[in-house]
Amino acid sequence: MAYQALYRVWRPQTFADVIGQTAITTTLKNALITGQTSHAYLFCGPRGTGKTSVAKILAKALNCRHLEDGEPDNTCDLCVAINNGSLTDVIEIDAASNNGVDEIRDIRDKAKYAPTSAKVKVYIIDEVHMLSTGAFNALLKTLEEPPAHVVFILATTEPQKIPATIISRTQRFDFRRITPQDIVDRMKHILDEKGITYDDQALLVIAKAAEGGMRDALSILDQVLAFGQDHVTVENALDVTGGAAVTQLGEYLQHLADHDTAAALTTIEQLLASGKDAGRLIDDLIGYLRDLLVYQQAPTLVNDTASALQDTHFKALADSFAPGQLYHMIAVLNQTQGQLRLTNSPTLYLEVATVQLGQPAPTQAAAPVAEAEAAPAYSAAVTKLEGEVSRLTQLVQNLQAGGQTPAAKPKPKAKPVKVNKAQIYPVLGAATKHDLEAVRDIWPDLLSMLSVPDQAMMKVSKPVAASPEGVIVSFAYDIFVERASNDANLLAALKDDLAKLMGSPKQIVLVQQDEWPRVRKAYLAENGAPHAAPQPAAVPPVVKTMTDLFGQDNITIKND
Repeated sequence: MAYQALYRVWRPQTFADVIGQTAITTTLKNALITGQTSHAYLFCGPRGTGKTSVAKILAKALNCRHLEDGEPDNTCDLCVAINNGSLTDVIEIDAASNNGVDEIRDIRDKAKYAPTSAKVKVYIIDEVHMLSTGAFNALLKTLEEPPAHVVFILATTEPQKIPATIISRTQRFDFRRITPQDIVDRMKHILDEKGITYDDQALLVIAKAAEGGMRDALSILDQVLAFGQDHVTVENALDVTGGAAVTQLGEYLQHLADHDTAAALTTIEQLLASGKDAGRLIDDLIGYLRDLLVYQQAPTLVNDTASALQDTHFKALADSFAPGQLYHMIAVLNQTQGQLRLTNSPTLYLEVATVQLGQPAPTQAAAPVAEAEAAPAYSAAVTKLEGEVSRLTQLVQNLQAGGQTPAAKPKPKAKPVKVNKAQIYPVLGAATKHDLEAVRDIWPDLLSMLSVPDQAMMKVSKPVAASPEGVIVSFAYDIFVERASNDANLLAALKDDLAKLMGSPKQIVLVQQDEWPRVRKAYLAENGAPHAAPQPAAVPPVVKTMTDLFGQDNITIKND
């Protein structure tokens, strides 16, 4: 017989065999014992966590002739037929390739017929989120009120894509990621049964790479066994998963702690040259830093499954790095991880990240100095304000005693903002309504491209006129006109982003909002209004009376 993968050979056959989903299996067993099973179930969760396996076990339990304590016996004819895949009354469908309306209508029509040999007809629809909208609608009524002899079991990794009307007609069970310790225990059981020796550390490496999926863990274990059949070693596990040894991670971080960037770069180069995966390397580093951070705050939370504790550098690094440094390093690595997805040169980004990690965190030295410098100034400002408040309070009391009220202090007149007619008039001369509407349409997008401080300043602005070569922007406050006019970086960003959005460069002229009507009026007085629209002819009184009585839309005017 051809070789079968471990995850197929060791697929759970009873609820007791399912790893890491005790709450779900206990609930289903109790429902089977009391006869309170549902007509439809929805199994959600990450890949490889047991959704399809539990669905098949439930199908066997619903049909088993000798059900004991909610568990199928796996010896009766129906259980054996389901295990062999020969029972026609248990139908397993892959919605990824059967997602049309016709396939679901076929299910709906055949569900009406009684099972041929089983007690209950069971439909297992895997990756149900792949069904089309029409297919979901076709399934809806049958799912709500199926025949008494039919049970639907839906499985998916993306429940958010399933309509709420479908979810509300099922019993939902959320499968959790399996813990590394449970994965390790299961692999130990399998290897002991097969008579294969192993290193505990190697199993930890595999469990970490599986990311909570038992099927992924067994697939990786299969590859490691093929790499070296007699013994599962740490080296083989690292080679297969593309991970780095814990000691290498510790050495790399120790170089960074010593600010020996050259040695850290050499370590990265050696790891990548030996075939280590860049993404997996960053995952391992982030996990190591996480263990350091947790160990500093609560050592007992870093249990024996944490591979970092077996590294000789671990405790020394926990004493060397401050929490702020660890936050900074995790943030840099997380950013680099996102960049690796968009590049074919991971070495470049890892080297840049290494140099960045070798430098002190920005807030590490600056924060205490800034606080020390700010303290005297803050204290002096508070003392000055307290004295001013005391003086004003005394003045008010003296005035009230004399029967007087303090006169309101006149507001200073706003400093007039100089209007640059040499820039505004050419734009007004060629301005069109079409150009202005085009600029207004992209204005929100333009502001979103700016930095947060620049966005705050430009929130009080709006385009008021535009031509093919320029845009006039008005500000609600003259102070912002002055600041924006003196901010060369802001003006350059506005011009560049506007050119990107409009497809051509435009000059940007700033004006104060209250000043804009006067500027426009002055331009019209000096240059006329060549583009002014013709004024409508005066409406005769009798026509106005008729329009008021019957409405504008019901009146037709004809000139004889």
